[in-house]
Amino acid sequence: MTTHHALIIDDEPDIRELLQLTLSRMGIKASLAADLKQAHDLIQTETFDLCITDMNLPDGNGIELVKYVQKNRPNMPVAVLTAYGSMETAVSALKAGAFDFVSKPVDLQRLRDLITTAIKLTEKTRHEDLPDKNNSPIRGNSEAIQKLHKQISKLARSQAPVYISGESGSGKELVARQIHELGARTNGPFVPVNCGAIPDELMESEFFGHKKGSFTGAYEDKTGLFQAAQGGTLFLDEVADLPMHMQVKLLRAIQEKAIRPVGTQKEVSTDIRILSATHKNLEKLVEDGSFRQDLFYRINVIQLEVPPLRERKEDVLLLAKHILVTLAKEWQTDNIKLTDQAISALKAYNFPGNVRELENILERATALCDDNIITPENLQLPAATTATVEDAQSLDDYQLLDVFMGDSLEEYLTDIEKQAILKALDDTRWNRTAAAKKLGMTFRSLRYRLKKLGLDQDE
Repeated sequence: MTTHHALIIDDEPDIRELLQLTLSRMGIKASLAADLKQAHDLIQTETFDLCITDMNLPDGNGIELVKYVQKNRPNMPVAVLTAYGSMETAVSALKAGAFDFVSKPVDLQRLRDLITTAIKLTEKTRHEDLPDKNNSPIRGNSEAIQKLHKQISKLARSQAPVYISGESGSGKELVARQIHELGARTNGPFVPVNCGAIPDELMESEFFGHKKGSFTGAYEDKTGLFQAAQGGTLFLDEVADLPMHMQVKLLRAIQEKAIRPVGTQKEVSTDIRILSATHKNLEKLVEDGSFRQDLFYRINVIQLEVPPLRERKEDVLLLAKHILVTLAKEWQTDNIKLTDQAISALKAYNFPGNVRELENILERATALCDDNIITPENLQLPAATTATVEDAQSLDDYQLLDVFMGDSLEEYLTDIEKQAILKALDDTRWNRTAAAKKLGMTFRSLRYRLKKLGLDQDE
């Protein structure tokens, strides 16, 4: 059995002894240093699985040590000991590349959780090759995507909260999943939650859980999302939609690493990593006063931007081919192909709804095409949106810029399509063949649309 080796750096003998004792009980050997110089000497001559350093040292500080390790031993996780309540210092350490932090006085359970996670990361790094980008669900050969892969690999080695920004449909949840999969928590759960989809009155119960009888309708104990993500990652999608009262409670849960289920007085410690995302401009919401600045700084320790599809046009054809292969398998049909004209049309389109819109366009085109060959007519690309997003602002007949961006456009167009189909069905007394003719589409196409819109029940 391999004995793991840790480096402890602290100028206080009592703290060094406490950390050494904790590590020895976990079967981990520890080497001790009282200052940066001793630490540098040890790092140069020995190999360590992790390092725990105090922030304030006689000849420097913990952030200097973090930077030194990043340069000389990039695969060694470094945790920083910070003064209680010194969140700004902790955030600075995480930004510099620290794996995680622990506040003094040291919570031993929190310390043990941190050590366990750090050891998992070291073992993962030691026994696995570099991540294969060809197996990543984030596809593309563009410079923007290559840069994104590198950022994901680096962030997977940290426990720092990451804020993923990007337009709707650009793949923010895929990015969050990759950070989780490539990190030390890969064997733990990945729990995604759409913050905008939970009713305000149920939000605290959903996040923190509740005890039976704590409120009307609480017929049994409920495990909250924080507990469900224990040992893994909690992904807060559309975090900008959180109401103010929940922002306060979420901030405390993240800072204290503990939650209190509704109807209980006892706090439950949590060991999770927080990733968050939104398509909205959080900085602007902070300025407007609708999003708490302190929560913003806490979840935005590191920001990762997912590029929109229009900024990586060279990836459109690669993505389209992958989507069509997937559709052919799902529909159990022969290979689906694009004509040269259809390829040109896709390359010229700016995809305000990003990769999600490309998926929807190709799924619809597959239903409309003949002999599994997609033409520009099958794509049905909106004419107005082949202009750039900036050009859309100058279109006199386009008054719905908010609708133009992302999900809202999709919902808007879906609603119009639904109303048109319902009217044609009503006019033809629900004769589907006649309705398809009235709408100028094939019966197969109408059947597909009815199924997609949830209108395929017998009337």
